[in-house]
Amino acid sequence: MRTTFQAIAATAIALAAGAAFAQKGETVRIAFMDPLSGPFANVGQNQLKSWQFAAEKLSARNPAGVKFEVVGFDNKGSPQESLNTLKAAIDQGFRYVTQGNGSGAATAILEAVAKHNERNPGKELVYLNYAAVDPALTNEKCDFWHFRLDADTSMKMEALTSFMKEQPKVKKVFLLNQNYSHGHQVAKFFKDAIARKRPDVQIVGEDLHPIGQVKDFAPYVAKIKQAGADTIVTGNWGQDLTLLVKALNDAGLKIPMYTYYAGVTGTPTALAAGGDSEVYVVAYGHANHTGELGQFGQEFNKKFKDDYYTYATYNGINLLSAAMAKAKSTNPVQVAKAMEGLSVKSFAGDVTMRASDHQLQQSMFITKWQKAKKGEYSVENTGYTFVPIKQMDPYVSSTPTSCQMKRPAAG
Repeated sequence: MRTTFQAIAATAIALAAGAAFAQKGETVRIAFMDPLSGPFANVGQNQLKSWQFAAEKLSARNPAGVKFEVVGFDNKGSPQESLNTLKAAIDQGFRYVTQGNGSGAATAILEAVAKHNERNPGKELVYLNYAAVDPALTNEKCDFWHFRLDADTSMKMEALTSFMKEQPKVKKVFLLNQNYSHGHQVAKFFKDAIARKRPDVQIVGEDLHPIGQVKDFAPYVAKIKQAGADTIVTGNWGQDLTLLVKALNDAGLKIPMYTYYAGVTGTPTALAAGGDSEVYVVAYGHANHTGELGQFGQEFNKKFKDDYYTYATYNGINLLSAAMAKAKSTNPVQVAKAMEGLSVKSFAGDVTMRASDHQLQQSMFITKWQKAKKGEYSVENTGYTFVPIKQMDPYVSSTPTSCQMKRPAAG
């Protein structure tokens, strides 16, 4: 009798242990949706490789014991195509999706995921947003199923203007941005923040241009020159920043430029073609990290002959695996709940997924473009790099949220 009881007890313990670690050995598939063709294809291709690389590296060791697999879907940067790729991913059984290039596409995905989850209990999806930075996505449009890994436009602008406040030569600013939500937000938050911190700074010009359609930025550069600007502030990315830099080079206009995305594919090569220039980037990471992230960058470059700059892929996989270990499950509902308020160690201190709005709280950096010294990372093999000149703790760029999040009934 005792032996039978012991056997039953041992079986129960074994079953409990099995249930507790049911996620171990599972493959977790993530659908990546961003432009893999068209004017921003070079950025999308790099970021897909970055997600796949981070997934492969961190599958080898993560607290959940799962294997991550990332599959690319081409949304062509379009909100409508994003809905088509989302449907295809759902039909193929994906439960995790990620996207970053374009807040219009992000909004479409966020709303479609929310509707799908409401109508299909038991088949929920989690949406990891790694680069779409419209603040509305974690404010009035916030949703339980959406988690943002990047810092939003307002957070970056708080950090950038805190730095610019200390630059006395910044006096006359020209704002040039893409004509969509992100470009509008960069201009709005710059004007708000600089008025608070440096009311003496004049905005001598402001322009919005069609996203991904301008082939020659010479007319915009002529306007900047004519306005007598001593500084450019731009949230442009991809081809729209690369071609702006080319036009500045052609015009011989050398004035400081403050950016969000000068480190993104193609732009460093254009910057190097113009020789020395004063260009700054505000971001949550940079090209010269040491430790594991620095190693990632070296290995990525060796493997793909390309730069690893989307560090949200590192944080995203680490957060997911930590949440899965905490939830003892890969079920999206349980993982989403576990991710709320979760902190993990990152390459610049701890990062925390704020529970109130699902906006990651993290350190920010200002980096400056200059010739790479020995031991520094040569961006796009140009002989130049982005060197960190200021690091700011998460509280500096943290901004309040108006999110009124509706959580699943069981939560």
